[in-house]
Amino acid sequence: MNLLNLFTKTFDNKQPEKAEAGSHWIKCKSCHSLMYYKEVENQNYVCPKCGYHIRIGVKERLNMLADEGTFVEYDASLEPVDPLKFVDKKPYKKRLEEAYAKTGRKSSVVSGECKMNGVDVQLVIFDFAFMGGSLGSVEGEKIVRAAHRAIEKKQGLIILSASGGARMQESTFSLLQMSKTSAALAKLSNHKLPFISVLTDPTMGGVSASFANLGDIIIAEPGALIGFAGQRVIEQTIGSELPEGFQRAEFLLEHGSIDMIVNRNKLKKTLSDMLTLLKKD
Repeated sequence: MNLLNLFTKTFDNKQPEKAEAGSHWIKCKSCHSLMYYKEVENQNYVCPKCGYHIRIGVKERLNMLADEGTFVEYDASLEPVDPLKFVDKKPYKKRLEEAYAKTGRKSSVVSGECKMNGVDVQLVIFDFAFMGGSLGSVEGEKIVRAAHRAIEKKQGLIILSASGGARMQESTFSLLQMSKTSAALAKLSNHKLPFISVLTDPTMGGVSASFANLGDIIIAEPGALIGFAGQRVIEQTIGSELPEGFQRAEFLLEHGSIDMIVNRNKLKKTLSDMLTLLKKD
């Protein structure tokens, strides 16, 4: 009996050690290197071995880009409704509740104002964790309001996209956001205020087909997946194979679809420099 108790105690003691060890280490999906989590965190979640950019959330983006204590969020109370009473495998309302429980947010977009190396800017960040960063009515409205604030305050606008595209549960209401946001950005251009679009992994569907590719400067993170439809869908449509990596940032830069690829560790300085250069008094 004593032997059995000893075995049980030893077994139980090992469980927290495994959980604790797992929280301190991270494996790169690209080079498969096992790295200390804090080391990767200090590099803005860029693999120090191969430079692979690990997907990150809104909190990490804000810590990386906004000057400390300067970010002020707007329109946080806006939340989606269900005008179509849409149901697929789950009711739309249920999906929204799950997304809120997962992220603590009511939409896939966080918008606000901050300083970036001392430069005032309107900042919009997509949260891929909220229903795949999909574009719905609330997300479109937040982008439009951010553009209007930029005009009112004579500031630049930066949008960091991470999205699977338009939100199918809102159907035409979602698709309308493509034209709505594009029209708002045209007003920004008329006032000679800069719009910088940052494409992160992934930027797909209706987001890539609208505002994400309308920037005065279009920047992508290394290795970001960018496109409209998936590779398999395109291959089935045209009946031929496509080159490997044709929807990656490096391929798009080579073929002139984007302006530059910027390492995440240099993104803040690049953006603040661009804002200063592009803004006209």
